[in-house]
Amino acid sequence: MILAVTGLQREARILAGPGVTVIAGGGDRARLAREIEAAAPGARAIISIGLAGALKPGLRPGNWVVASKVIAPDERYRPDPAWTEYLGRALRAVTGDVLGSDEMASDVSTKQRLREATGAVAVDMESHVAAEAAARHGLPFAVARAISDACDRALPRAAQAGMAPDGRMDVMAVLKALASRPWELPALIRTGIEAEAAFGALLRGRQGLGAALGLAAGLGADLGELPLDVA
Repeated sequence: MILAVTGLQREARILAGPGVTVIAGGGDRARLAREIEAAAPGARAIISIGLAGALKPGLRPGNWVVASKVIAPDERYRPDPAWTEYLGRALRAVTGDVLGSDEMASDVSTKQRLREATGAVAVDMESHVAAEAAARHGLPFAVARAISDACDRALPRAAQAGMAPDGRMDVMAVLKALASRPWELPALIRTGIEAEAAFGALLRGRQGLGAALGLAAGLGADLGELPLDVA
């Protein structure tokens, strides 16, 4: 079983399949850590895969990023080099450091500050939690993330309100936030369009990587019973 760690239930539905167990964090680090810890003993590898915010200029919605290193608050984690190299080629991804954050990077100034402080190319809310668990259990680990918002884009508060703690989209929370901030409607529409580009990239990437999410191709004979899904 490959354990895939992501943020939203919609991402989880795209990623799910035979041999893949998906956990959606929903921005709740404590719950995510517990669920990964419970599932990790039955896993042969962990991948953090889903959407991310760009910190590097030039990255646009739908671009892929593969982590050469995961930056956590107190540690730096290096993903499996062979799996990482394969994912980078298969997804035509930008490779660079990915920052794991417990808080959503929602405005341009925050993204700039994080970029300057860490040198990371992208940020998400799950990779550091997944990396910690993989290191603890001695499992191969990788990060592949599709960009949903560029570094010069701020996320409107109505969009931020939409992520429920279980990873579902809370439509009523979005509408309530929009009712109090109606001027955010154009930005909310733009955010939705750009997120769709990221979801589309995630779906195409999932289909291209196949059932093993690139693991067999990346690690080769050590996992010979897993099918090679990408030529």
